[in-house]
Amino acid sequence: MEALASNPRRSTASNKQQQEAKIPKPQRPNQFPSHRDAVHVSPNARKLCELLTRTPPNDIETALTNCGIRPSHDEVHEVLGLCYSVPSSAVKFFRWAGQLQKHSGHAWNLMVDLLGKNGVFEYMWDAIRSMKQQKQLALPTFVSVFESYCTAGRFNEAFMSFDVMDRYGIQPDVVAVNSLLSAICREDNQTTVALDFFHKIKGKIPPDGDTFAILLEGWEKEGNAAKAKSTFGEMVVRIGWDRKNMAAYDAFLMTLVRALQVDEAVKFLKVMKDHDCFPGLKFFTNALDIIIKQNDAANAVILWDVMLESALVVPNLVMYNAVIGLLCNNNQIDHAFRLLDQMAFQGVFPDSLTYNIVFECLVRNKKVHVAERFFNEMVKNECPPTSTNCTSAIAMFFDRDDPEAAQSIWTYMVENHIKPLSDAANEVLLGLCQLGRLSEVKRSAEDMLDRKIMIYESTMAKLKDAFYRDSRTARDRYDSLSRRWKAHGKL
Repeated sequence: MEALASNPRRSTASNKQQQEAKIPKPQRPNQFPSHRDAVHVSPNARKLCELLTRTPPNDIETALTNCGIRPSHDEVHEVLGLCYSVPSSAVKFFRWAGQLQKHSGHAWNLMVDLLGKNGVFEYMWDAIRSMKQQKQLALPTFVSVFESYCTAGRFNEAFMSFDVMDRYGIQPDVVAVNSLLSAICREDNQTTVALDFFHKIKGKIPPDGDTFAILLEGWEKEGNAAKAKSTFGEMVVRIGWDRKNMAAYDAFLMTLVRALQVDEAVKFLKVMKDHDCFPGLKFFTNALDIIIKQNDAANAVILWDVMLESALVVPNLVMYNAVIGLLCNNNQIDHAFRLLDQMAFQGVFPDSLTYNIVFECLVRNKKVHVAERFFNEMVKNECPPTSTNCTSAIAMFFDRDDPEAAQSIWTYMVENHIKPLSDAANEVLLGLCQLGRLSEVKRSAEDMLDRKIMIYESTMAKLKDAFYRDSRTARDRYDSLSRRWKAHGKL
C-alpha cells in the first residue's frame, strides 16, 4: 500500500502531498466512464464517486473519513472503475479503502489500469511492486500495462515490461505474447511493430492460432494484402490447418476481398475446403457486403457461386436480396433471375422486396413482356408491387404501346389499395391522352375525382391541350371535367 504514497526510489524528504501533486489531470477526461453516465451504480458507490469528483483534493481524505460509508469489495471496484477521470482522488480513495480492509486482486488491477491509462507510469509501477509484495500479481496486471503503454504510443516500454515479467513472478507465455500483440494492433497502423516483436519472440515462445489471428486482423484493418499473405503462409507452415483457427482464416480472406483480390480469395477458399476449413455464413455475409458497397457485380457472382458450390453454406433471404439488388442495379437481369430460381432449392423464398427489386429492373430496362408476366407472378404469389414501381410500370407500358397492361396494373392498385395512388393515376390519364382515347380519359378522371384522388395541375394542362385540339365537343367535355376538378380542389 505504502508504495502508492511514496516511491522508494525518491528522496524520503518528499511528503505524501508533494507526491500526489505530481499525478496529472487526465488530458481527455471525457474518454473515461463516469458515474453520471452509468445506469447501474450502487447507492454507496455513487455517493463516493460524487464525493471524489466534487471535493477539493486537499479535503478528500477528511471527507472520506466522515462520509460514514464502509465500502465492500464490489463497491470499491465500482468506484475505481468510474473514477479514471480523477486519478489523484482515486489514489486517495484507494489508500483510504485499503485501511478498512485488504484490497482484492481486482482492485489492485483496476488501480494499475487507472494509473496507466492516465499516463502515470511511475505510480503504476509502484502499485505493481506493492502487488508483488502482497502476492496479488497475475497476468491480467501486465495485460493492462501493455495496453496503457501501447495506447500512449510507448511500444518500447511495453516490450521492456514483457521482458521483466519473470522478475515479478509471472512467466511469459503465448497468452502474454498475444496480449501484447493485441494491444499493439489495436493502435492504428502499428501491425508492423507487432510483427517485429513476433519475429523476435517466436523462437522462444511458439505461437498459436490466436497469435496469427491477431496479426491477420491487424493486416485486415490496415488493408495490407501482401503482408497478410506472408503471415498466413507462415501460419500454415507452423501450425497447419485447424477449424479452431477460423478467426484467422476469416481475417485473411477479408483482407483479400477488401483489396479487390477476390480471385485470390477464391483460390484460398478452394484450398480451405480441401482441408475442412471452409468459412461459414459470417464471412460470406461480410465479404458480399463489401463487394456490394464497391458495386462489383462480377466478383459478387464469383463469390456467390463458390459459396453455393461448397454445399456447406446456405445463404439467407437478406443475402439473396442484397446480391439480386446489386445485379439489378447493374442491369444483369439474367444473373438476377438465376439467383431467383435458385432460392427455392436452398429452402429460401422470395419476399415482396425480392420481387420489387427485380420488377423495378425490368421496368427500368423496358422489358415489356417479361415485366408483364413478372407482375402477374407477383400478384399470384401475394407479393404486391410498390406504388412507385406500379407508377413506373404504367408509364413504361403506355410508352411501349401496351395500354392493357398499364390499365391492369391501375385496376390492381385501386382494388388492392396500393397507395399512394395519385402519381399512378396521373400516368394513366397522360398515357390514355397520348393514345387519343379522350373518352376513356374523361371517364377515368371522373372516377378518380369520385375516389378523391388528386389530379395534378400539370396533367390538366396537357389534357386541356389534347381536348381543345380534338374538337368542339371534346372542348366542352374538358370544360365539364375542369369544373369538377376545380370543385374537387376546393373540398
